[in-house]
Amino acid sequence: MSAWPFADVELSRRLERCEGHANRRCVEARARLEPSSGAEWLDVGGTWAMFDGVGSPLTQTFGLGVLGRADDASLERLEDFFERRGAAVQHEVSPMGEALGALVKRRYVPFEQSSVLFRPLEATESKPPAGLTVRRTTREEAVRWADVNARGWSEDAAAQDFLRALGRVLAEREEGAAFWAEADGEPIAAASLSTHGGVALLAGASTLPSARGRGAQSALLAARLQFAREAGCDVAMMGALPGSTSQRNAERHGFRIAYTRTKWTKA
Repeated sequence: MSAWPFADVELSRRLERCEGHANRRCVEARARLEPSSGAEWLDVGGTWAMFDGVGSPLTQTFGLGVLGRADDASLERLEDFFERRGAAVQHEVSPMGEALGALVKRRYVPFEQSSVLFRPLEATESKPPAGLTVRRTTREEAVRWADVNARGWSEDAAAQDFLRALGRVLAEREEGAAFWAEADGEPIAAASLSTHGGVALLAGASTLPSARGRGAQSALLAARLQFAREAGCDVAMMGALPGSTSQRNAERHGFRIAYTRTKWTKA
């Protein structure tokens, strides 16, 4: 495998900007697909504030403390952006940055953590298991991709409509790519990819409950890594809850933890 980059502030800036860019494209796609949503984003000195609707997991900031300053003036502008839209003020912060003191001073409290995992990319080829094919979907298949992706999270029945809407945004955003795995011509698993600055962000992965255990997600991962390498990326990243099955699976496929982020909200 290629040499591992050191997990320092420079790597954090690359990873945070890639994820911020991916979510910016999602917000832009939401604004295009659902103009009434009011979706938009704002650059405050390098920190990107995203509004994808009240309660959306994309409604937060990216890059605070590593790409943008965490001073009172910046935080006031960011807080105003969310509060005027009726959304909670949330910042997902890398430990490599310098935001902790400012957030504590303004009475923010931590409420969630996530592991940021990464690995260098190398030229590899891998074939999916027998009976499965993996391919990139077309823009015309975005609605069906979103449906497959949502049904892969069927345990959360109450969120199906939200997941379908979010999935369509993932499938139709600029500079993103959606993939699915098929068995006998029918899609059974879905996953997405976004690239920026030589970094590939892997997200949006799910498998239909009836098709689990057939290696579909491993095949989708291999296909996305190959796609990212051919697109000129040298690093891949993904996020997971600390100690989760997703983190364990990522580490089994060669990912390491770069750092653990903390999400903060106003008390």
